[in-house]
Amino acid sequence: MAEVVAIKPAVSGGPILASQDKGVLRLTLARPPANALSLATMAALQSELDRAKSDKSVRVIILAASGKVFCAGHDLKELSAHRGDADRGRAFFEETFAACAALMQAIVRHPKPVIAEVDGLATAAGLQLVASCDLAIASHEATFCTPGVNIGLFCSTPMVALSRNVSKKHAMEMLLTGETIDAATAKEFGLINRIVPREYLNQVVGKYAQTIASKSSLVVRTGKEAFYAQAEMGLSDAYAYAGRVMVENMLARDAEEGIGAFVGKRKPEWKDE
Repeated sequence: MAEVVAIKPAVSGGPILASQDKGVLRLTLARPPANALSLATMAALQSELDRAKSDKSVRVIILAASGKVFCAGHDLKELSAHRGDADRGRAFFEETFAACAALMQAIVRHPKPVIAEVDGLATAAGLQLVASCDLAIASHEATFCTPGVNIGLFCSTPMVALSRNVSKKHAMEMLLTGETIDAATAKEFGLINRIVPREYLNQVVGKYAQTIASKSSLVVRTGKEAFYAQAEMGLSDAYAYAGRVMVENMLARDAEEGIGAFVGKRKPEWKDE
Protein backbone atom coordinates (compact mmCIF):
# COMPACT_ATOMS: atom_id res chain seq x y z
CA MET A 1 0.00 0.00 0.00
CA ALA A 2 1.37 3.41 -0.95
CA GLU A 3 2.45 5.65 1.91
CA VAL A 4 0.05 8.49 2.59
CA VAL A 5 2.00 11.72 3.00
CA ALA A 6 0.52 15.00 4.17
CA ILE A 7 1.37 17.86 1.87
CA LYS A 8 0.79 21.42 3.00
CA PRO A 9 0.01 23.64 0.01
CA ALA A 10 2.04 26.73 -0.71
CA VAL A 11 0.93 29.84 1.13
CA SER A 12 1.23 32.85 -1.16
CA GLY A 13 0.51 36.55 -1.03
CA GLY A 14 3.45 37.69 1.08
CA PRO A 15 7.17 38.06 0.41
CA ILE A 16 7.76 34.42 1.45
CA LEU A 17 6.11 31.42 -0.21
CA ALA A 18 5.92 28.47 2.21
CA SER A 19 5.11 24.85 1.38
CA GLN A 20 5.77 21.56 3.13
CA ASP A 21 6.13 17.95 2.03
CA LYS A 22 7.45 14.85 3.82
CA GLY A 23 8.98 16.80 6.71
CA VAL A 24 10.67 19.36 4.49
CA LEU A 25 9.60 23.01 4.74
CA ARG A 26 10.38 25.02 1.61
CA LEU A 27 10.62 28.79 2.06
CA THR A 28 10.85 30.73 -1.19
CA LEU A 29 11.78 34.39 -1.49
CA ALA A 30 8.90 35.64 -3.63
CA ARG A 31 9.65 39.24 -4.49
CA PRO A 32 11.45 39.05 -7.86
CA PRO A 33 13.29 40.39 -9.65
CA ALA A 34 15.58 41.34 -6.73
CA ASN A 35 14.13 39.35 -3.80
CA ALA A 36 15.64 42.10 -1.66
CA LEU A 37 15.78 41.78 2.10
CA SER A 38 13.38 44.58 2.97
CA LEU A 39 12.19 44.83 6.56
CA ALA A 40 8.94 43.14 5.52
CA THR A 41 10.72 40.26 3.83
CA MET A 42 13.08 39.70 6.76
CA ALA A 43 10.14 39.80 9.21
CA ALA A 44 8.20 37.27 7.15
CA LEU A 45 11.19 34.93 6.89
CA GLN A 46 11.90 35.30 10.60
CA SER A 47 8.28 34.47 11.37
CA GLU A 48 8.41 31.28 9.29
CA LEU A 49 11.65 30.19 10.95
CA ASP A 50 10.24 30.87 14.42
CA ARG A 51 7.10 28.87 13.64
CA ALA A 52 9.16 25.93 12.35
CA LYS A 53 11.12 25.66 15.60
CA SER A 54 8.26 24.07 17.51
CA ASP A 55 6.62 22.33 14.55
CA LYS A 56 7.53 18.66 14.95
CA SER A 57 6.40 17.95 11.39
CA VAL A 58 9.27 20.10 10.09
CA ARG A 59 12.58 18.26 10.04
CA VAL A 60 14.55 20.19 7.39
CA ILE A 61 14.18 23.66 5.84
CA ILE A 62 15.04 24.63 2.26
CA LEU A 63 15.59 28.29 1.47
CA ALA A 64 15.05 29.06 -2.22
CA ALA A 65 14.02 32.00 -4.42
CA SER A 66 11.83 32.76 -7.40
CA GLY A 67 13.18 34.50 -10.50
CA LYS A 68 16.70 34.92 -11.83
CA VAL A 69 18.15 36.52 -8.69
CA PHE A 70 18.42 34.52 -5.48
CA CYS A 71 18.71 37.64 -3.34
CA ALA A 72 20.15 41.07 -4.12
CA GLY A 73 20.74 41.93 -0.48
CA HIS A 74 19.20 44.84 1.39
CA ASP A 75 16.58 47.02 -0.27
CA LEU A 76 18.73 50.06 -1.06
CA LYS A 77 15.71 52.11 -2.15
CA GLU A 78 14.02 51.45 1.18
CA LEU A 79 17.17 52.44 3.04
CA SER A 80 17.79 55.55 0.97
CA ALA A 81 14.21 56.73 1.44
CA HIS A 82 15.00 57.39 5.10
CA ARG A 83 17.90 59.75 4.48
CA GLY A 84 15.37 62.56 4.73
CA ASP A 85 14.48 61.62 8.32
CA ALA A 86 15.48 64.01 11.09
CA ASP A 87 18.32 61.66 12.09
CA ARG A 88 19.36 61.14 8.44
CA GLY A 89 18.06 57.58 8.66
CA ARG A 90 20.15 56.36 11.60
CA ALA A 91 17.25 54.79 13.50
CA PHE A 92 15.94 52.98 10.42
CA PHE A 93 19.43 51.80 9.45
CA GLU A 94 19.96 50.44 12.96
CA GLU A 95 16.59 48.67 12.86
CA THR A 96 17.34 47.13 9.46
CA PHE A 97 20.80 45.81 10.27
CA ALA A 98 19.67 44.55 13.69
CA ALA A 99 16.80 42.64 12.03
CA CYS A 100 19.22 41.16 9.51
CA ALA A 101 21.69 40.10 12.21
CA ALA A 102 18.86 38.46 14.16
CA LEU A 103 17.66 36.64 11.05
CA MET A 104 21.09 35.26 10.18
CA GLN A 105 21.66 34.09 13.74
CA ALA A 106 18.20 32.51 13.76
CA ILE A 107 19.28 30.36 10.81
CA VAL A 108 22.55 29.32 12.46
CA ARG A 109 20.89 28.66 15.83
CA HIS A 110 17.80 27.01 14.37
CA PRO A 111 17.24 23.46 15.65
CA LYS A 112 16.40 22.28 12.12
CA PRO A 113 19.05 22.14 9.34
CA VAL A 114 18.66 24.86 6.70
CA ILE A 115 19.73 24.25 3.09
CA ALA A 116 20.19 27.10 0.60
CA GLU A 117 19.07 26.28 -2.95
CA VAL A 118 20.80 28.91 -5.07
CA ASP A 119 19.95 29.54 -8.71
CA GLY A 120 21.00 33.02 -9.75
CA LEU A 121 22.82 35.94 -8.14
CA ALA A 122 23.39 36.09 -4.38
CA THR A 123 24.88 39.45 -3.53
CA ALA A 124 25.76 41.32 -0.31
CA ALA A 125 23.17 40.34 2.35
CA GLY A 126 21.92 37.75 -0.14
CA LEU A 127 25.33 36.09 -0.01
CA GLN A 128 25.16 36.48 3.77
CA LEU A 129 21.93 34.48 3.68
CA VAL A 130 23.62 31.66 1.74
CA ALA A 131 26.65 31.65 4.02
CA SER A 132 24.44 31.46 7.12
CA CYS A 133 22.74 28.25 5.96
CA ASP A 134 24.10 24.87 7.04
CA LEU A 135 24.40 23.61 3.47
CA ALA A 136 24.35 25.43 0.14
CA ILE A 137 23.77 23.79 -3.22
CA ALA A 138 23.89 25.89 -6.37
CA SER A 139 23.22 25.63 -10.08
CA HIS A 140 25.99 26.27 -12.60
CA GLU A 141 24.37 29.63 -13.29
CA ALA A 142 24.64 30.85 -9.68
CA THR A 143 26.98 33.75 -8.95
CA PHE A 144 28.09 35.44 -5.75
CA CYS A 145 29.54 38.77 -4.67
CA THR A 146 29.96 41.30 -1.89
CA PRO A 147 29.97 44.50 -3.99
CA GLY A 148 29.43 47.05 -1.24
CA VAL A 149 32.88 48.54 -1.71
CA ASN A 150 31.82 49.60 -5.22
CA ILE A 151 29.01 51.82 -3.92
CA GLY A 152 30.64 53.24 -0.81
CA LEU A 153 29.11 50.77 1.65
CA PHE A 154 31.53 48.04 2.73
CA CYS A 155 29.81 44.68 3.25
CA SER A 156 30.65 44.58 6.95
CA THR A 157 27.69 42.49 8.13
CA PRO A 158 27.84 40.01 5.21
CA MET A 159 31.53 39.74 6.11
CA VAL A 160 30.62 38.04 9.41
CA ALA A 161 28.96 35.07 7.70
CA LEU A 162 31.37 35.03 4.75
CA SER A 163 34.49 34.92 6.94
CA ARG A 164 33.06 31.96 8.84
CA ASN A 165 32.75 29.95 5.62
CA VAL A 166 35.83 30.73 3.56
CA SER A 167 39.50 31.49 4.27
CA LYS A 168 40.52 35.00 5.31
CA LYS A 169 42.32 35.62 2.02
CA HIS A 170 39.32 34.54 -0.05
CA ALA A 171 36.95 36.59 2.08
CA MET A 172 39.10 39.70 1.75
CA GLU A 173 39.45 39.15 -1.99
CA MET A 174 35.67 39.26 -2.37
CA LEU A 175 35.18 42.13 0.06
CA LEU A 176 37.95 44.37 -1.28
CA THR A 177 37.38 43.86 -5.01
CA GLY A 178 33.59 43.57 -5.00
CA GLU A 179 33.91 41.29 -8.02
CA THR A 180 31.44 38.53 -8.83
CA ILE A 181 32.57 34.92 -8.62
CA ASP A 182 30.99 31.98 -10.41
CA ALA A 183 29.70 28.80 -8.79
CA ALA A 184 32.92 26.89 -9.41
CA THR A 185 34.96 29.53 -7.60
CA ALA A 186 32.40 29.67 -4.78
CA LYS A 187 32.78 25.92 -4.32
CA GLU A 188 36.57 26.22 -4.41
CA PHE A 189 36.37 28.95 -1.74
CA GLY A 190 34.13 26.76 0.43
CA LEU A 191 31.02 28.94 0.21
CA ILE A 192 28.84 26.22 -1.33
CA ASN A 193 28.81 22.43 -1.08
CA ARG A 194 27.93 21.33 -4.56
CA ILE A 195 27.15 22.54 -8.11
CA VAL A 196 24.49 20.86 -10.23
CA PRO A 197 22.79 21.62 -13.56
CA ARG A 198 19.85 23.97 -13.15
CA GLU A 199 17.34 21.34 -14.29
CA TYR A 200 18.42 18.99 -11.47
CA LEU A 201 18.87 21.57 -8.70
CA ASN A 202 15.49 21.07 -7.07
CA GLN A 203 15.82 17.29 -7.27
CA VAL A 204 19.30 17.21 -5.73
CA VAL A 205 18.41 19.62 -2.93
CA GLY A 206 15.30 17.57 -2.23
CA LYS A 207 17.39 14.41 -1.97
CA TYR A 208 19.74 16.07 0.53
CA ALA A 209 16.74 17.27 2.54
CA GLN A 210 15.05 13.87 2.58
CA THR A 211 18.29 12.13 3.57
CA ILE A 212 18.66 14.45 6.57
CA ALA A 213 14.95 14.25 7.38
CA SER A 214 15.27 10.46 7.71
CA LYS A 215 17.63 10.83 10.69
CA SER A 216 16.68 11.29 14.33
CA SER A 217 15.66 14.94 14.74
CA LEU A 218 17.04 14.87 18.29
CA VAL A 219 20.46 13.77 17.08
CA VAL A 220 20.49 16.26 14.19
CA ARG A 221 19.48 19.10 16.51
CA THR A 222 22.11 18.11 19.07
CA GLY A 223 24.82 17.88 16.42
CA LYS A 224 24.02 21.19 14.74
CA GLU A 225 23.99 23.07 18.02
CA ALA A 226 27.26 21.48 19.12
CA PHE A 227 28.95 22.15 15.78
CA TYR A 228 28.48 25.92 15.95
CA ALA A 229 29.10 26.13 19.70
CA GLN A 230 32.45 24.32 19.63
CA ALA A 231 33.61 26.33 16.62
CA GLU A 232 33.69 29.45 18.81
CA MET A 233 35.80 27.79 21.54
CA GLY A 234 39.47 27.10 22.07
CA LEU A 235 40.67 23.55 21.38
CA SER A 236 40.63 22.20 24.95
CA ASP A 237 37.28 23.83 25.76
CA ALA A 238 35.83 22.49 22.52
CA TYR A 239 36.86 18.92 23.36
CA ALA A 240 35.53 19.21 26.91
CA TYR A 241 32.21 20.57 25.64
CA ALA A 242 31.92 18.00 22.84
CA GLY A 243 32.66 15.22 25.30
CA ARG A 244 29.76 16.32 27.50
CA VAL A 245 27.51 16.43 24.45
CA MET A 246 28.56 12.90 23.47
CA VAL A 247 27.72 11.58 26.94
CA GLU A 248 24.24 13.13 26.87
CA ASN A 249 23.73 11.89 23.33
CA MET A 250 24.71 8.35 24.37
CA LEU A 251 22.04 8.47 27.08
CA ALA A 252 19.33 9.41 24.56
CA ARG A 253 16.82 6.77 23.52
CA ASP A 254 17.65 7.27 19.83
CA ALA A 255 21.33 6.52 20.43
CA GLU A 256 20.38 3.32 22.20
CA GLU A 257 18.03 2.43 19.35
CA GLY A 258 20.46 3.41 16.60
CA ILE A 259 23.40 1.48 18.01
CA GLY A 260 21.17 -1.49 18.75
CA ALA A 261 19.84 -1.44 15.19
CA PHE A 262 23.37 -1.24 13.77
CA VAL A 263 24.55 -4.19 15.85
CA GLY A 264 21.40 -6.12 15.06
CA LYS A 265 21.64 -5.27 11.35
CA ARG A 266 18.15 -3.74 11.14
CA LYS A 267 16.67 -0.36 10.32
CA PRO A 268 16.37 1.95 13.34
CA GLU A 269 12.99 3.27 14.45
CA TRP A 270 13.54 6.82 15.69
CA LYS A 271 11.55 8.23 18.59
CA ASP A 272 13.24 11.65 18.36
CA GLU A 273 14.05 11.49 22.04
